[in-house]
Amino acid sequence: MRMIAGLPPWVVVDPLLHRWLLEDIGRGDRATGSIYIRETPPARAEWTAKASGVIAGLPVAQRVFHILDEKVTFEAQLAEGEPCHPGQVVATLSGPIEALLMGERVALNLVMRLSGIATLTRQYAEKIVDLPAQLVDTRKTTPGLRLLEKYATLVGGARNHRMGLDDAVMIKDNHIAAAGGIGAALARIREYVPYPLSIEVETETLDDVREVLQYGADIIMLDNMSLELMREAVQLIRAANQRLKIEASGNITLETIRAVAATGVDYISTSAPITRSTWLDLSMKLKKPTV
Repeated sequence: MRMIAGLPPWVVVDPLLHRWLLEDIGRGDRATGSIYIRETPPARAEWTAKASGVIAGLPVAQRVFHILDEKVTFEAQLAEGEPCHPGQVVATLSGPIEALLMGERVALNLVMRLSGIATLTRQYAEKIVDLPAQLVDTRKTTPGLRLLEKYATLVGGARNHRMGLDDAVMIKDNHIAAAGGIGAALARIREYVPYPLSIEVETETLDDVREVLQYGADIIMLDNMSLELMREAVQLIRAANQRLKIEASGNITLETIRAVAATGVDYISTSAPITRSTWLDLSMKLKKPTV
């Protein structure tokens, strides 16, 4: 099976899928196992959208069914990131009915969750599509689902922020308070952080920004600043160092994201596409068995 850009390798994803299948199946599908006690001909099924949105996660669903039975054929009718509409068939399946029914819930749950994220991400991304600023996600993800939820934001049109604490250094308000200031925090971190991890510092005031410029960093985050203060901070940073990247964060909504992008920041980070999205409703219906 060909990998999709942004989707982790199956050697990484498969243990998660096995765990979720075991959680759902337990000691066996008692309904399916009782009804289909004899060998049955292959079954056919369709996945149909019940709402409009952006599809994400179909390769993951295909993998779920292949783990259960390699004889299952899963054919996506839409590419990742394509829009769907109510009544539209998004995938067709055929194969042993036991595998289709045992994998249905896990596969559908994942695609509905990921498609919901991709749908809301697309709405945010389209607000700033004509501006240089790029939308990025955050670490506010569902435990166990981070890899796939961040994949869904990519499908929706965002870029990934750090995957975990070890991806990059982000000095936040609590770090600054514990160290005794931005300069002290940067000095300590530079003693231990391996090359070439980037260093980002969270700022809330212009004085914070000036201190970061004095001691140096790779990225400056403007956290929960008003638009006026953000514009001043951007001008201050650009005048001091054109190469520094600037990230805006905090209370980003569909109503405010464009105004934030217009301040001149490079990145806008928000958890909203993951934390505020709703599942995209999909259903699976069996067709008459093939002979």
